[in-house]
Amino acid sequence: MGNMLVITLVSYVGAKFHRPKIIGAGVLLMGIGTLLMASPHFIMGRYKYGTAATHTNDAGNFTVISTCSSDSQETLQQPYSGCQKEEAESSPFWVIVLLGNAMRGIGEASIVPLGMSFIDDYARPENSAFYIGCLNTIGVIGPIVGFSLGSLCANLYVDIGLVNQESVTITPQDSRWVGAWWLGYVVSGLLTLLAAFPFGFLPRALPENSQISELDHPSEQHKNPPSIMEIVKDFAPSFKRLLANKIYILYLAHSIVAFNDFAIGITYTPKYLEQQFGQSASKTNFLIGITSIPTFALGIFLSGLMMKRFKWGLLASARVNLYTGVTTLFLTITFFALSCKNLDVAGVTAPYQRSTEVQDIISDVLPSCNADCGCPDLQWDPVCGENGVTYISPCHAGCNSTKGAGWNMTFHDCGCIQSWGLSIGNSSAVLGQCSRDPNCNRFFYIYLGLQSLAFFVYSLGTVPFLTMSMRIVDPELKSLSVGMLLLAVKVLGGIPAPIYFGALIDSTCLKWGLKKSCGRGACRIYDIETFRFLFQGLTMCLRVLASSLLWIATIKIKREFRNDKQMSKDIKLQQPML
Repeated sequence: MGNMLVITLVSYVGAKFHRPKIIGAGVLLMGIGTLLMASPHFIMGRYKYGTAATHTNDAGNFTVISTCSSDSQETLQQPYSGCQKEEAESSPFWVIVLLGNAMRGIGEASIVPLGMSFIDDYARPENSAFYIGCLNTIGVIGPIVGFSLGSLCANLYVDIGLVNQESVTITPQDSRWVGAWWLGYVVSGLLTLLAAFPFGFLPRALPENSQISELDHPSEQHKNPPSIMEIVKDFAPSFKRLLANKIYILYLAHSIVAFNDFAIGITYTPKYLEQQFGQSASKTNFLIGITSIPTFALGIFLSGLMMKRFKWGLLASARVNLYTGVTTLFLTITFFALSCKNLDVAGVTAPYQRSTEVQDIISDVLPSCNADCGCPDLQWDPVCGENGVTYISPCHAGCNSTKGAGWNMTFHDCGCIQSWGLSIGNSSAVLGQCSRDPNCNRFFYIYLGLQSLAFFVYSLGTVPFLTMSMRIVDPELKSLSVGMLLLAVKVLGGIPAPIYFGALIDSTCLKWGLKKSCGRGACRIYDIETFRFLFQGLTMCLRVLASSLLWIATIKIKREFRNDKQMSKDIKLQQPML
């Protein structure tokens, strides 16, 4: 949202002044905002996760065991005897994160529109696309590092260094786990601050290349900076000229639809893989970072190289965009077939007794085997029984005794496990959810492989698209056209897409957690079948619509220049289409 507020102004006004210094100031602001986002961790209390198996005393040690035994029922009910107002829920720390993120967005606004136009102005026409491809390829290294760093941080407990790690009885696979989210912001914030300073040493205009004529240089390097009144007076006519370009509007509409798909994918793919294939956030982030993103970077680099080698024109670039989009569409159809069945959770997705039909499962999770235990039905502290079924808590499994402590703790004499026909000696449970079907791992890696291939194919059209977005408009409108495109895709794609799709995902939740204030907490388990069809179905529809818009734009480019003599040779990108 911070980016949205200033990107049009920065892209239009910044193009008329010292672009490298403006970019440097933006990067500096990004670094400050990123560090600000990490600050709440250092001023708020430690994270406390709800548990029915154990709870902590003031020293942070696990002391009381909550099972179905009569000795522990009073203790079990105590944490849920009444609602209390959580300090974190009424704290203002979220405002700090919001402010830091807004600062990041404002700082980022100058990088793409001013950076791309600066390169395009001072590169040879035949090399411009290649340099832009290199720039975007290097830019993709950032997400690779980010996913890898995020994987490491997600695998570290949020209060690392402040608590006894042996006292933490949950793992990264547990839905209550919170990793060291703040650590990545500290590292990336410091690196961003360092990246800001070199921009201050770049000149406003690069030395003139004698092999490039003045006509090929649309920049205003020899002019004095215009006055504020001149800039304001010229903005409305420039904006009107941009909106009058029908081909630009078609590509703008395509970008909005495609960015909805991208925003949903980048936001929810890790969660989708976690839920569908039972993977941890750490493993998911790491594997996405080392598989999908490098192939995407390779595709961007090759697309820039091919544009330089084959000198693709407007029509050829449009066709490449269309072909890559349609091919990606067909590749991703296979995602519908890759899934695992829901985890067997007693009372949620599986019956409490072997003889009970699955369709008879209702929301009541307190059958006869644990009816006298007084278990809080909104608790989530899963244990895995020897029957291969996950139970919401040791209490819900009807366990009456425990052995060991911490991660070595086991629960015994579990009545609900015995109801499956197991003997008393085989009616124990251990902390954590049961493992998924071994085939889930295989499907997970197949999904990653197909996703990497789809990313590679789609990225082959990236540089032709970015170059066209500047060359289908007047030279002096380059920065404004890129800025308008970025504004539109964020306002109509980046902001609403995660919100409306997040609401759709919430509708598939089968088991919600409970906050201490008795408000609804995080979702503990989803109906992954519905989740899959919503996720893949919606993104598939968006890809179909985006490909349709590309097809219309390609036809329009062909018709507009059907009678042009240069059409037989294809219109070269170094000849701007006004």
